[in-house]
Amino acid sequence: MRMSTTKRRTPLGLMSLAGAAALMAVSALTVGLLAGDSGAATSVAPQNTAEPSITGTTRVGQVLRTTRGTWTGTTPIRYVYRWFRCEGAGKPDASDCTRIANADNASYSLREADAGFRIRSQVVARNGDGQDTATSNATAVVTSAKPFNTTEPSIAGTARVGSLLKANRGQWGGDTPITYSFVWLRCNDKGDNCSEIQGANDSEYEIRDSDTGRTIRVRVIARNDRGSTSAISNQTGVVGSNQPPPPPPGSSLPVGDLKAAGDRLVVASVQFSPNPVTSRTAPITVRVRVTARGSRPVNGALVFMRGTPRVVSGQTQATQADGYVTLTLIPNELFPQPRNGFNVQFFVKAYRKGDPGLGGIAGYRLVQVRLAG
Repeated sequence: MRMSTTKRRTPLGLMSLAGAAALMAVSALTVGLLAGDSGAATSVAPQNTAEPSITGTTRVGQVLRTTRGTWTGTTPIRYVYRWFRCEGAGKPDASDCTRIANADNASYSLREADAGFRIRSQVVARNGDGQDTATSNATAVVTSAKPFNTTEPSIAGTARVGSLLKANRGQWGGDTPITYSFVWLRCNDKGDNCSEIQGANDSEYEIRDSDTGRTIRVRVIARNDRGSTSAISNQTGVVGSNQPPPPPPGSSLPVGDLKAAGDRLVVASVQFSPNPVTSRTAPITVRVRVTARGSRPVNGALVFMRGTPRVVSGQTQATQADGYVTLTLIPNELFPQPRNGFNVQFFVKAYRKGDPGLGGIAGYRLVQVRLAG
């Protein structure tokens, strides 16, 4: 007897639908993962694409404003502002300029210290991924109504007693007209610890014995209707003396040893103190040196000095072994009122007692001292 079996079969349509659903689920997961990868945010540090720029009038008291420029990068971006004072245009990144203290906003009010300089702004942009810096172009030179110095004063001349120094006032800006005055300063050999030289207020100064071993500077004061500003020169070299070193023992010439037949006294140097003279009553000290026979100092020569006209009481003294004599001249009622640009002339005679009035070995010289008032 033959037995038969019956098999259960899944309908073909149902199998196709189940397989398709599984395939679609896997595909959807794959697409979702891929989509998630391609949509991740990319972080970028700030980068400047257009530099900042400054607007405003470059005059003390006016306000300058800077843009921050144009930037790319992941937001948010934070911006910090800096301002710089430059000599000339300065380097494009302001690395050779001076950063201005307490100036960290997008606007800056120009100060007196800015006069004569040019200004740059700088913007620093930061986010969580880094930072970048951009610097503006330099402005025009900042001007001021009050005088301001652009080139410091200077001194021309030789740093030696008796030499004439001349001050160059330098270059200045500000509202015109501007007037200038001068103050000469005596400093130590390093140019420090300076003090004003009494009565030295011209653009020229004659170096004195008291300046020996020191240096000289000049202060220039510029004034207009808006105020005054001063600037000081660099110092000169150390002032040297024009006096020869003291003669060795026995090297001076006694006036009695000179021969009328060939020797002649020479008034070698005449130095006034004060110089210039600023008073019509204060005594004037004069140091005179007498030489002969190849500039050797003469001992015992008589030196007479008086003003021409007679505006001081004359005095006669004898030279010492070094050839020097110091005279003190007292102005009388005829002495002129000291004022700039005028001089007083003096007659000096060196002679030997007993010689004829216009003969013998006598020497003569006319000298003058400046007045200042």
